Amino acid sequence: MEKSLHPVDQKLPLGQTFLYGLQHVLAMYAGAVAVPLILASALGLDTEHLIYLINADLFTCGIATLIQTLGPCKIGSKLPIIQGVTFAAVTPMIMIGKNGGLTDIYGAVIVSGLVVFLIAPYFSNLIRFFPPVVTGSVITIIGISLLPVAVRWAGGGNPAATDFGNIPSLLLALLVLAIVIVFYRCFTGFWRNISVLLGLVAGTIIAAFLGQTDFSAIGNAALIGITTPFSFGLPTFDASAIAAMILVMLVVMTETTGDFIAVGEIVGKEIDKQTLTRGLRADGFSTFLGGIFNAFPYTAFAQNIGLISLTNVKSRFVVAASGVILIALGLFPKLAALIASIPAPVLGGAGLAMFGMVAANGIKTLSKVDFNGNYNVLIIGVSLAMGLIPMAMPNIYSHLTGTMQVIFDSGITVGSLTAIILNAILNKGIEKEPMQEKIGQTDRI
Repeated sequence: MEKSLHPVDQKLPLGQTFLYGLQHVLAMYAGAVAVPLILASALGLDTEHLIYLINADLFTCGIATLIQTLGPCKIGSKLPIIQGVTFAAVTPMIMIGKNGGLTDIYGAVIVSGLVVFLIAPYFSNLIRFFPPVVTGSVITIIGISLLPVAVRWAGGGNPAATDFGNIPSLLLALLVLAIVIVFYRCFTGFWRNISVLLGLVAGTIIAAFLGQTDFSAIGNAALIGITTPFSFGLPTFDASAIAAMILVMLVVMTETTGDFIAVGEIVGKEIDKQTLTRGLRADGFSTFLGGIFNAFPYTAFAQNIGLISLTNVKSRFVVAASGVILIALGLFPKLAALIASIPAPVLGGAGLAMFGMVAANGIKTLSKVDFNGNYNVLIIGVSLAMGLIPMAMPNIYSHLTGTMQVIFDSGITVGSLTAIILNAILNKGIEKEPMQEKIGQTDRI
């Protein structure tokens, strides 16, 4: 009976499930803790509060991942999607925090989560605006937009540092990339599927011998860290802060739709309106929990889509195991410190392979698109161009403010909206004639 299940619903042996899940955690960990690091720095929080924010983020991220993958009470897509804090909310949260403190942030996060949960059934109607030409464009944009993250890791993590891009960092990143490729080429089955994990472990060991790894944080970290609701005080509800966060979450919902479709293409499962509704509800409910547990807005983490493609491990229970590991990392800071000791160049080498695979899947989807008698070439070209502008020149939209800046600063969002709008305008009615002709042929038969 197990063999008849869709690969997404298959359960693997416990040991494999854990290792595959750990691989997902290692791939997304740096991105998961980046937001609390940025927020704490911007608001001038001390180290103790920073550590608490990281623990709360990891703990809630794990719960959100379990909800998304297991789908309890019709909440969650039941897809292999790991949840993480969205970067789109960073700037608004900093602005809100500077004006009203953390309690204003959490009040806005709670309300915006409830709004996302309630409007999910209506927002999911967007799924009909995602034919293959839009889907392929969006997946390609997601992959290419993620590549700068891998490049920053490969250079050392901090572009402002004087040693960013030094030869040892770049060589280490390239070595890890080579190790991943060799493992993937020479191994089969289980060992091929953990090629990224093996690359990360091997790269960290090599970095340790070269003196590029710092394990001191493990000794300094606490043994246990408990996240309690409203640790920074009861949430306060400022109207302007709530409005700003709701607008951000509307943008995030557009990105999440693209992520769901990308995962659906990779695992071979159709993303229908009901699946999208459940997935968006999980985002809303997890964001609501984030406001309660001193965390942040949560969404599908695009970084892990490439890992699914690279390893071909499609089971949602593997990603559920990632959720359990994330909860453990949130409860045991020493474990989190161990994961955090992986050098940025090591992550960069693995990231180049993973994120490149996302873009490759987008190109694969576009290869199935019909380019005769329509405007698909123009749609793809313009949407890719619009999506890559923020990546090529991050400050180009610095004079925009409010909602417009949030939308245009996200290459995934602006590229997706461009593809949807152009397809709706330029290809309107074009695909109806061939379909009617096929129906006529069927009738004649």
